[in-house]
Amino acid sequence: MKVETAARQLASLGNPIRLQLYRALVRAGDDGLACGHLQDKLGLAASTLSHHIRQLMSAGLIYQERQGTSLMCHAHYPAMRGLVGYLADECCLDAGCRPASLAKGGRAA
Repeated sequence: MKVETAARQLASLGNPIRLQLYRALVRAGDDGLACGHLQDKLGLAASTLSHHIRQLMSAGLIYQERQGTSLMCHAHYPAMRGLVGYLADECCLDAGCRPASLAKGGRAA
């Protein structure tokens, strides 16, 4: 992943509303959530939700698809895994060792 892509994605997640929105979509799994459900869940006006969805879509973290009369939002899991990997894959590489939590198959704190 390019540093510019990671910076754009992290910047889009730096807003509390967008982070809540993104986490809701990640938790929803492959089925995603309808925009109306997201609006109710987050207590946002439609225009505010639309703005934040556009920001996350622009960063490549989510996508939308129409299912009948509903507009569904989905987390783009490959982008999420790429960003998490960008942050964690080279943990302690320059130190010549791996943290004990990673050496035992755990997650970095």
